[in-house]
Amino acid sequence: MRGILSGSGYVPHYRLNRSEITTFLGAGGGKGTRAVASFDEDTTTMGFEAARRCMRSSGVMPDSLLFATVTPSYVDRTNSTAIHAALRLPEMVAAIDMNGSVRSASGALRLALASSSTSLVVGADTRSGLPTSTDEASGGDAAAAVLIGSDADGALVAEHLASAAATDEFVDRWRQPGESRSKVWEERFGEVKYLDCGQRAWADALSRASLAASDITTLAVAGLHARATKTLASRLKVRSALNDRVDTIGNPGAAQPLILLIDALEQASAGDVIALVVLSDGAEVHLFRATGVALGAGKQSMTVAAQANAGKPLAYGKFLSWRGALTVEPPRRPEPARASSSASDRNAAWKFGFVASRDTKTGEISMPPSRMADGGPGGGLEAAPMADILGTIATFTIDRLAYSPSPPIAFGIVDFDGGGRLPIELTDVRPEDVLIGGRVEMTFRRLSSSDGIHNYFWKARPVPSASDEGEI
Repeated sequence: MRGILSGSGYVPHYRLNRSEITTFLGAGGGKGTRAVASFDEDTTTMGFEAARRCMRSSGVMPDSLLFATVTPSYVDRTNSTAIHAALRLPEMVAAIDMNGSVRSASGALRLALASSSTSLVVGADTRSGLPTSTDEASGGDAAAAVLIGSDADGALVAEHLASAAATDEFVDRWRQPGESRSKVWEERFGEVKYLDCGQRAWADALSRASLAASDITTLAVAGLHARATKTLASRLKVRSALNDRVDTIGNPGAAQPLILLIDALEQASAGDVIALVVLSDGAEVHLFRATGVALGAGKQSMTVAAQANAGKPLAYGKFLSWRGALTVEPPRRPEPARASSSASDRNAAWKFGFVASRDTKTGEISMPPSRMADGGPGGGLEAAPMADILGTIATFTIDRLAYSPSPPIAFGIVDFDGGGRLPIELTDVRPEDVLIGGRVEMTFRRLSSSDGIHNYFWKARPVPSASDEGEI
């Protein structure tokens, strides 16, 4: 029996209130909020965060990592290799990108479910549009990951019942490589096409699973065509339609199907049948039955619902500057140099996996890892993975002169639980909220970009709480 072994969603720290768009520009906007990736986040770092949370709740090692996004950090090279390195997966685990279309994440899920191997499927997206556009206001940034395997690998959270697809070639939404905005055909045309594809795939999936619409407990419909998703949800006549979280998170494109699937599983009871419908260049339908095994059982991780209701406000002007739509005066300091590929390769365990060293004789942890150990009897070095270790801020400084895309920079000296101390940049926190004694966790972020090369490393952020509130 195949299905879902574990899963987790990741929603970034910041929220843009849509009403701020109207206040700032006199047009656009709307009600509610949308999630915004920080200036040091991209689809790679968000995808890693979702994958890390997913892997924490399962001891199963995947055979492959499938990463889907519409907004990859690179073309001409594989983005999922950075996620692979940060997860410290064995080299025999394949890392594969499935990028370019909103349907790619649902396609990766389909391939994983049809396979006989274990796959970690990751979807991430950052959605933007021209200022005041519907895409800008209704979009959202998020990531999600599910581990697909069989009951021979471990206890299934959900059993896969059936999948079906209806593929059609029609132009509804498009964007050429290098363009920053998507274009949309006349809305009614797309609605008619999607309703036809969705209903055909729905009927096929129910037939394959020997189910009726009345057997479905929860329906989740994902897609960027808002009218089509809402109309289809009403026509399928399922008992309960899942909240799509667009009012708080926004629509995270390629990540939305996995986010909704995880959200549904987090609320499901044993025996519930969940239907995931994805409208993008046709339609995909996936049917699952919840087993009663809790998603992320035994691990502390915020649910999608809790993350949707958390976060801190972000000013619209800062959102525009982070997106590159508004150029602000940078610090008058040299920009960072291009990251060295050879140096990164030599230090990959530290740079991507955040693996320090421990002296086997003294127990002392060195960060960065030491190449020298105590020479006495029993002395030596062993790897000390630190990415999941919490720390405490011993002291800090606010640097208003160092180069940053979003100054000022908060630097802290962090003492890690069990040993180890490191000066490190802080993120997802206002300078005035940094406190000595504050508890932090490590997060994989983009330090800088130069000559098209992204310099990834780790930062510290306050341990998140669902009750976080504040102003930026």
